[in-house]
Amino acid sequence: MFTETPQETAQEAAHGVQETAAAGGLSFDPGQSIIGHILDSDRYEIVHGVGFDLPQLPTVAGVIDFSITKHVLMMWIAGLVMAFLVWRATRRIKDPVPSGVRNAFEVVILFIRDEVARKAIGPSADRFVPYLLSTFFFIITCNLLGLIPGMATATGNISVTAALALIAFAVIQFAGLRKYGVIRHFKNLVPPGLPMWLVPLMFALELLSMFIKPFALCVRLFANMMAGHVVILAFVTLIFILGDLFSPMVAWLASPVSVGFTLFVYFLELLVCTVQAYIFTMLTATFIGMSAHPAH
Repeated sequence: MFTETPQETAQEAAHGVQETAAAGGLSFDPGQSIIGHILDSDRYEIVHGVGFDLPQLPTVAGVIDFSITKHVLMMWIAGLVMAFLVWRATRRIKDPVPSGVRNAFEVVILFIRDEVARKAIGPSADRFVPYLLSTFFFIITCNLLGLIPGMATATGNISVTAALALIAFAVIQFAGLRKYGVIRHFKNLVPPGLPMWLVPLMFALELLSMFIKPFALCVRLFANMMAGHVVILAFVTLIFILGDLFSPMVAWLASPVSVGFTLFVYFLELLVCTVQAYIFTMLTATFIGMSAHPAH
């Protein structure tokens, strides 16, 4: 029979956790499992401990590294998936009634063109529709691929989202420079009618906001995609943590709850993947419209 009080049992459990941590952690390292899934790597692991090393290329000028990493591979896969789907959608482009993949593509294309680009940018919107469509389909493909077991989320890498934001920044500035030229484009940053002493301050603030906008795009996409995967992996690893800390029976009892929450967050992530692709595309179109058609 057990003669220990609940307090003594808790103290012993806490002491056991401390000893395990001091010895190097649990037999199952949840932190390493989560970090290993999220961070980029030179090795692609399909499941824990099973994978292959990716080819490494020499660094150019000691700074630029063109080595193939896990997230680079995922972006290539996303590109191939997009190319395949576009090929399937355009095979019967001359058919009077669209169907299948073509029908789905046309719904999305018309929505981005009519409800996003034209409403945010205005008369010159069609010029930017190909870029907006490429951005939307690339982001949503990368997002959804990350939910497939054995794959990774490239958009959970801040370097990838930063590259997307830099491209968006270039397109946003191009819209204003093309229409107004260099001098007038920067002159449009300052609303007319301001006192002269306020003009330098407003110009500095608007110039700063020019860079903050793409930075916000970068961080929003990265944070949302990374956070969702951390939550999913945390619920899964909770089963193994409880098994290590207490007993396999506790892990079995906790697994239905953990798996239930994991599935809930997983299906929520399906919505988040689509919403984040839409938000990135919609905000980019809005910023292009603000650059091409300033309010003053």
